[in-house]
Amino acid sequence: MKYLYNPSERASDPTFLLLHGTGGNERDLLPIAQDIKINNGVLAVKGNVDEDGNARFFKRFADGSPDITDMVERTDELNAFVNKAAQTHDFDRDNVIALGYSNGANIATSLLFHHEASLKGAILLHPFVPRKDIQLPDLTGVSIFISAGATDTLVLPGETVQLKKMLEQAGADVKLYLTDAGHALVNSEIEAATEWYKAHFEV
Repeated sequence: MKYLYNPSERASDPTFLLLHGTGGNERDLLPIAQDIKINNGVLAVKGNVDEDGNARFFKRFADGSPDITDMVERTDELNAFVNKAAQTHDFDRDNVIALGYSNGANIATSLLFHHEASLKGAILLHPFVPRKDIQLPDLTGVSIFISAGATDTLVLPGETVQLKKMLEQAGADVKLYLTDAGHALVNSEIEAATEWYKAHFEV
């Protein structure tokens, strides 16, 4: 996987796992990560699925629905990659917070769905429900921020509410922030994510 890594200023600070949206790259979310917590390390990953020249983290079918088999395989691959990166760069594997947008938020959600203790927390910007036919692992102690747009036509608000419920039923502490915008990111949700981060992870 193509990636970039910058260490935290303090060993106790979390590492952000940055996961871009469709057509993005490993640098897309760096400004948002800095806005949320400038001192944190970052492991910024570029999706290795090519869709008509656009980088993604897993395949989808022509109708836009996810290829579940590929998504699970890519999720396993990403989890193994983060495990290896933690050894290579000597950061705390148990202190990783995902920051993902759209397709990146979806693969981060898939990590939560398929790998217990893979993330300490997550900031999921406009995610969908990756699977509905699955028993989630124990997410007790995992703090999650979800943002969504009330007029989003790609991820309907009802699906976001369903995701929140599924994560909470697995034990996660979930904050949902809804904007009046669509699928594009707006400043208010980044500000809300920053406040959420301060409340849950600032020491």
